[in-house]
Amino acid sequence: MRTLISTAFVSLDGVVEAPGGEEGYRNAGWTFKNLEFLPEAYEIKGREQQEAAAMLFGRTSYQAFSPVWPDMAEFAEYKTMPKYVVSTTLAEDALVENWGDTTILRTLDEVAALKKTEGGPIIVHGSATLTRALADADLVDRYHLLVFPLLLGAGKRLFSTTDKDAQKLKLVEHEAYANGIQKNVFDVVR
Repeated sequence: MRTLISTAFVSLDGVVEAPGGEEGYRNAGWTFKNLEFLPEAYEIKGREQQEAAAMLFGRTSYQAFSPVWPDMAEFAEYKTMPKYVVSTTLAEDALVENWGDTTILRTLDEVAALKKTEGGPIIVHGSATLTRALADADLVDRYHLLVFPLLLGAGKRLFSTTDKDAQKLKLVEHEAYANGIQKNVFDVVR
């Protein structure tokens, strides 16, 4: 069984919307505003590229990352890695050609089947709507969270508001940095 990891930049109040500066959100770019850059706080991002064996996206995140990440040196390890996009609407001809093999999955059952295949961890970047659905379907195994010291109020949340049984998490790695960012790695306890 492959491990499915959700990785996110998240505000203290759980918002994941537009951390890099995407248009249409009033606090867009919040990860870069008024915060000292400390490379050690982002070490986990490089490690994720080394440890992941595949990437999983929702349609919106795929369409945001796929025109940019293939040519970025910071994400070179991801270029040839197999990618999966969960979407009921994305057409095959909408997939980029310069970013390795990409497969469209139409259902969460297909994600569950992918997890049962041989291979290393599958990492989910961004994809808030998908992450909530994956968590509700008990498909997320681990969370890599960089928690930023701010409250954003409105915005897309990482965690579902579905009325469900409590889900216990085990903190397996953590660190606080001088700029206020906290790294929290949680395993889902089953």
